[in-house]
Amino acid sequence: MKALLKLFGVGYIAISLLFWVCGIALLGMAGMEIWGALTPAVKEGEQPRFVAILECIGLLTIAVAAFELGQTVLEEEVQREASISTPTRVRRFLSRFLIVVIVSLSIECLVSAFQSLHGHPELLPHAGVIGACAAVLLLAWGGFVRLNIEAERLEPLAMENAQAEDEKIAT
Repeated sequence: MKALLKLFGVGYIAISLLFWVCGIALLGMAGMEIWGALTPAVKEGEQPRFVAILECIGLLTIAVAAFELGQTVLEEEVQREASISTPTRVRRFLSRFLIVVIVSLSIECLVSAFQSLHGHPELLPHAGVIGACAAVLLLAWGGFVRLNIEAERLEPLAMENAQAEDEKIAT
């Protein structure tokens, strides 16, 4: 069983590494996008500079999400001594994941709204749907946290252990 758990650890490390690689690739794509937007020569058929910069912001947002998810997987599944099976760990992991998703969706909504204002009005309904999804997720997460207050009171030792591990990982 211990060998199987070590294999899972290797799998989580691989997943975290691939999130990092994806983040680096997105950074490179954003760099090329911003370089193209800032060069003085405008080729025919290219998108306006403002739209290219907005695309860069979208790529960077997704890169941040990839880095955050990779870091979360690494910290929660590899560095922590205990399994994620305890309710406190599950809540913390889910909260970290939802923070990344909600912030990413919110920024993507903003980028889409700006794009619709600058020449792509057909994107406005898409921006609205993305914004609505972010709002629903935020409300659901708030409800989840609110409903789990009682569970936090039932397992104070688990919360203390998780906070102690946070301090150990931060140093």
